[in-house]
Amino acid sequence: MNLKGETAVVCGAGGFIGGHLVKGLIANGVNVVRAVDVKPLDEWYQVTEGVENLSLDLKDKESCMIAADGVSLVYQLAADMGGMGFIENNKALCMLSVLTNTHMLMAAQAKGVKRFFYSSSACVYNGEKQTSPDVVALKESDAYPALPEDGYGWEKLFSERMCRHFEEDYGLVCRVARYHNVYGPQGTWNGGREKAPAAICRKVIEAKNSGVHEIDIWGDGKQTRSFMYIDDCVKGTEMIMESEIDEPINLGSSELVTINQLVDLAEDIAGIKLKRTYDLNAPKGVNGRNSDNTLIQEKLGWEPSIRLRDGLERTYRWIEQEIATGAEGK
Repeated sequence: MNLKGETAVVCGAGGFIGGHLVKGLIANGVNVVRAVDVKPLDEWYQVTEGVENLSLDLKDKESCMIAADGVSLVYQLAADMGGMGFIENNKALCMLSVLTNTHMLMAAQAKGVKRFFYSSSACVYNGEKQTSPDVVALKESDAYPALPEDGYGWEKLFSERMCRHFEEDYGLVCRVARYHNVYGPQGTWNGGREKAPAAICRKVIEAKNSGVHEIDIWGDGKQTRSFMYIDDCVKGTEMIMESEIDEPINLGSSELVTINQLVDLAEDIAGIKLKRTYDLNAPKGVNGRNSDNTLIQEKLGWEPSIRLRDGLERTYRWIEQEIATGAEGK
């Protein structure tokens, strides 16, 4: 399906990924007629002119009906989420996002929407497959038998099934991408919801600015992850929505690094070396997680390819400028 000329709503448009997605869709010829987020407009990460920007709580079914009215495409990214420090300590709040997903699916079906995109997460994967830093990259079938991240991961996995059954029972074409650790400029870098790349960049910048050349790292620093730059995320989202991929699919980088290596990169960008301390009691998530990109390469002939070093430098410079101008972060 060629999406050019189609009308769309982006739910969660006031967030980091949603804000970038609105601009990316418009640049590629999709008519984004509406952008929706629960936050007041002045708290959105990015606001795009020429779009109907609405502050609505999409846990409410009637708000979802407003959001889905008169559009052919729904991009459902709205959720209560954040980095590991947030999702480990707000399980009930994360689970409540199931209301948003359920009501948006119901609204999309009622309003005759052609296609529904749902942003799932690598947190759906079975935790027993992520106990070692030397993790085998996770392929899509590794979500079952189910043992996802408690709270947030269970909600994502349940909502994936909802998409599947709305397609089977009602004919609503659904596309599901499992995002792996998205980062980049215009994202959260302070306040508790930030993810590892932004948190590390902020800590390195603060250490450099203060002259106290120390950094506190959550966990032992040996846990492994892959991190996907926002431009790859937006491109992959558009490609998956256009595709005929009927199953949830990984959308993530396959470039695996330890948290210590992530700190190495940030130090190199800053031109500084820091003394490291390790908080073994802090939330650190699974010991190892990486994206197996076999399926996306097979289906799309593409995978996220922006190197972590390049994306991290762009992110670092943006956060550095934010701090220099006195911004407090979101």
